[in-house]
Amino acid sequence: MGIGIGGLGTRGRGGGGKTSVSVPRAHVPAEPLANNTEPSSDHAVNPFVTAAEDRLSTFALDVDTASYTLARRTILEGSPPPRELVRVEEFLNYFRYTYPEPQQEAPLAVHLDAAPSPFTPGNHLLRVGVQGKRLSISKRKPAHLTFLVDVSGSMNSPDKLPLAQRSLRLLVDNLRDGDTVALVTYAGGVRLALPPTGLEHKARIHAAIEELTAGGSTAMASGIQLAYRQAMKTLDGRSVSRVIILSDGDANVGPSSHEEILKLIRGYVKEGVTVTTVGFGMGNYRDTLMEQFANQGNGNHYYVDSLMAARRIFQEQLGGTLEVIAQDVKLQVEFDPAQVARYRLVGYENRNIADKDFRNDKVDAGEIGSGHTVTALYELELKPGAGDGLATVRLRAKQPRGETASEHVYRFPASALAASFTEASQDLRFATAVMGAAELLRHSPHAERWSLEQVMKIARDATPRGNAEREEFLKLLERTRALRSPVARRGDHTAN
Repeated sequence: MGIGIGGLGTRGRGGGGKTSVSVPRAHVPAEPLANNTEPSSDHAVNPFVTAAEDRLSTFALDVDTASYTLARRTILEGSPPPRELVRVEEFLNYFRYTYPEPQQEAPLAVHLDAAPSPFTPGNHLLRVGVQGKRLSISKRKPAHLTFLVDVSGSMNSPDKLPLAQRSLRLLVDNLRDGDTVALVTYAGGVRLALPPTGLEHKARIHAAIEELTAGGSTAMASGIQLAYRQAMKTLDGRSVSRVIILSDGDANVGPSSHEEILKLIRGYVKEGVTVTTVGFGMGNYRDTLMEQFANQGNGNHYYVDSLMAARRIFQEQLGGTLEVIAQDVKLQVEFDPAQVARYRLVGYENRNIADKDFRNDKVDAGEIGSGHTVTALYELELKPGAGDGLATVRLRAKQPRGETASEHVYRFPASALAASFTEASQDLRFATAVMGAAELLRHSPHAERWSLEQVMKIARDATPRGNAEREEFLKLLERTRALRSPVARRGDHTAN
């Protein structure tokens, strides 16, 4: 199913129209990262909602993946991730699924399917998938990039500045003629290391990246101001202008409060300059700050823990990283109270939008880049006889730099409801395993009777041989079990 809209993106985090329930903490304490001074980004877990009382669920789409990559690193280093850093939607959207391509000129396509839940007898899982159109290299707009690199003393470790430099070299090598690169650094002060420079001078760009060294305190706000000034120099209606921030988010000099820096970023959004944030390092890593920069700057938030992760972002998914095709994308799912008793959206807690704001085009929402996919799962309690008309999905989005959104409607067909979980598509089953793992890692009250062993079995059955991405996930689940965390112990003694 395709829709006829296109766009450049922003991401809204408006106040949701639902009431959330806090997760009990007493019986399962969070395991903090060593020396992590990250401000809490904990959002209450979405509750079940009675469809007869509120049939609408509205949220902004999101394609960030940083939460999964950050969790992967902590698990591989021997600790379960702090529960407040586990965002289910970023786990789901890290993985690739086979959704139908948009038809003709439509930039987005929607896919719906559902099956009985393998975790809670009697419940069902509904998957809403959105596929962004893949733009060929020849159709991609010229990209004018401004790299804003944190070279403060906190970046002076192998997994920070050196890895950031390797990531930038990889990105530059995947750009094309017509693109430009500028380089701004910040520490105790800010410096324009390279003015906007075309790819015909690639050696000069690489040399500027190689010369970066870490030391000093962090004047992030001043660096952001200088970076945006450089980005504005190349801004026009025929190209993409984007600031890419590479940092651990540790700002401690100058007007560096969260709100002051966010205000700076918001001031440039209306001009058409987008932002991508790429996080590095552990210990003092500021996940919340880096995510908020991307949210307010109409961009995406990634975390790089290895050269493999850098290749994924800056090589394999370069089109989506650079060019956004759908702006202010909102989803509203309407459940038929005659067929659905209760429902809950799994994840997207900080993407909730008030139902009344779905058609308010002034409310910020989410963006989708070239080739990006977005996946959302609902857990449903169905009434007897549920089938066609169970749910109606409305997708609303703007064209690039547009002011008015287009809306498209999709109804859930009876044929999309699988008779059993084993009869569901391989992608839906794997997404279910990913969601289950995230729910266990964040100690969701809805997953208290779920089993890590069951998650592992579902993931194994839904992983075709040779799929490296999914095979890595299986190994990560094995490491999680080996940590003997509360999640692993629960999985060991409640396996079905």
